[in-house]
Order: sequence, then structure tokens, then C-alpha cells
Amino acid sequence: MENILVTGGTGYIGSHTVLELLNGGYGVVVLDNLCNSSEESLERVKRLTGKDAKFYKGDIRNAADLDGIFKENKIDAVIHFAGLKAVGESVRLPLAYYDNNVTGTLVLLESMKRAGVHKIIFSSSATVYGVPERLPLTEDCALSAINPYGATKLVIEGILTDLQRAEPDWNVMLLRYFNPVGAHESGEIGEDPKGIPNNLMPFIAQVAAGRREKLLVYGNDYPTPDGTGVRDYIHVVDLAKGHVAALKGYKDPGVHICNLGTGKGYSVLEMVHAFERACGKKIPYEIVGRRAGDAAACYASAQKAFDDLGWKAELGIDEMCSSAWKWQKNNPDGYAKHN
Repeated sequence: MENILVTGGTGYIGSHTVLELLNGGYGVVVLDNLCNSSEESLERVKRLTGKDAKFYKGDIRNAADLDGIFKENKIDAVIHFAGLKAVGESVRLPLAYYDNNVTGTLVLLESMKRAGVHKIIFSSSATVYGVPERLPLTEDCALSAINPYGATKLVIEGILTDLQRAEPDWNVMLLRYFNPVGAHESGEIGEDPKGIPNNLMPFIAQVAAGRREKLLVYGNDYPTPDGTGVRDYIHVVDLAKGHVAALKGYKDPGVHICNLGTGKGYSVLEMVHAFERACGKKIPYEIVGRRAGDAAACYASAQKAFDDLGWKAELGIDEMCSSAWKWQKNNPDGYAKHN
């Protein structure tokens, strides 16, 4: 049985990936500092799978935390989610983002080297494409960053690529996610943003639940079918399964780059109307001005993931919305009452 260290494994994408790893027969060790997540997610995963992930509370910037984990466990590969992830916050707090995301990754890689572990999946992002030069986005499109969050992802991709070039026994997988949404079909684990949600789907869900008055839609004058921004939304369970596919599929050393998206875009208003179908009520919204730096449309080509890994997204917009609504209904305050 392979043992996988999952950094940031109590978070939204992390917890869903831990579940898929456990169901796939992997041993899982989780490191998380719980700054934006809850250990309760792993309790839920244990209920759903009947299997335990070993949890360590610690920080990827602390070499002692990491070295201790590698000493106590035989780790075969690392899936690296840990990091700060809000675009708007990154503009206000760039140093915190570079410290957490870039410095944390450097400390992690040094610890992996000391332990002789040379296989890593990095959770990168479609933000590395900046303003898309063409659509759909393929892995060879030009890269640029238009905010500090995206810049940290781009810097880390560069670090990992340079490391693999210098030390060719490394197996580096750069998975560029598009927009993860939805929740596990059980309604037991899902997205639990602290404070005001930065992403569309949890915000819509909180409006539907009465926690927020209305959704603000930033711009309705884009060159898109209904004027609102178009994004490639991917169900978080599909995304989680993509990590298992990458672990199995990318066996050889090298730098393997892969988009994880659906290959199709949905507009903001399409998502609103799909959520209305899922929850059976109207979602009040207000059109306001565009946000700086937002592209009109952004969606992936998912062909390489299918060619390389035999992976493709299976779940559509209705499953995304119905699962997110089930999670919101079952957990109106997220994991809060368990913290």
C-alpha cells in the first residue's frame, strides 16, 4: 500500500481527495495548520470510508513538523494543497501569500529531499494563465499572473520545474485546477469558507439558505452569451479523482502538466439558475460593476488529462448545484459547531 502525505488535507479539495485516496486503497497522512479548515472534515471522511487518515497539526513552514512526519511514516508521495487561496486577500496581503505558499513549498521540498521522497502532486491553478490568450486553454498556453495568489502558483511551478531539471529523479505533477464547486453526495463534507465566501457557489448557497441577502454579479456587459463572466466549474469529487488518476498514471520521473477542468464554461447567471433549480427558490442578485482583472471567459481544454490519464469530469452543473445545496442545508454553519 502506498502512503500519501496530503498537506492541507482538512480543507475543501484536500478532504475530498483524502476520501478518494482512502477509497482507492492508499494510506493517508494529513498535515494541516487548520488556519482555514476544520479537523471535523476528517472525522466525516472516516465515517464515509470506514478508514482513518493519520492527522498531524502542523505548518509546512516548520521543517521540524515535516521532518517528524517523514521519520514516523514511510511516505511514497506528497499531494501539496497547503496554502492561502483567496485572490482578493492576496492583493491586500501579498507578503502573507508569498510566505505561506512559496516559503512553505521550499521548506516542504527540502524536507522531502532529506527523506528521499521525490514524487509530488502540486495543486496549481488556472490563474497561472492570467488573461487567456485563447480558449479553450491548453497546457502550452502563455503563462502570466495578474494577482499575488496567481503569482505564487506560477513561482512554485517554476521552482518545481527547475528542481526536476537539476535532479531528474523527481516526478513532479502540476495539476492546474479550474473552478472547484459542489460537495460529496452524502452532504457530509463540502466547502466551508471562513467569513464572506470568495467564490461564487458557496456565496449562492449562503444566499439560498438566507445567510446573505443577495448575490452581487460583477458585470453583465462581457462579450458572453448573457453578458456575465464564464468559467469552467468542475465538481470537487471529479477533481479529487483526478489526483488519484495522476498518482496512478504519471509513474515516470519528469514534469507532468495537466489541466483539470470540464472543457466547458458556464456563466454566472447559468450557475444562479441551475442553483435555483436545485434548491427550489429564487436567488436574489444585483448586477454591479466589473471587478478589475476579471477575464470575460476562462475554460479548459481537458483533452490532455483524458489522453494521459484516462480521466474526465463526469458530473455536470446540476450535480454541482444539488450537492452544494445538500451540504449547505445539512451544515448551515459549515463545520463551525464541531470546532
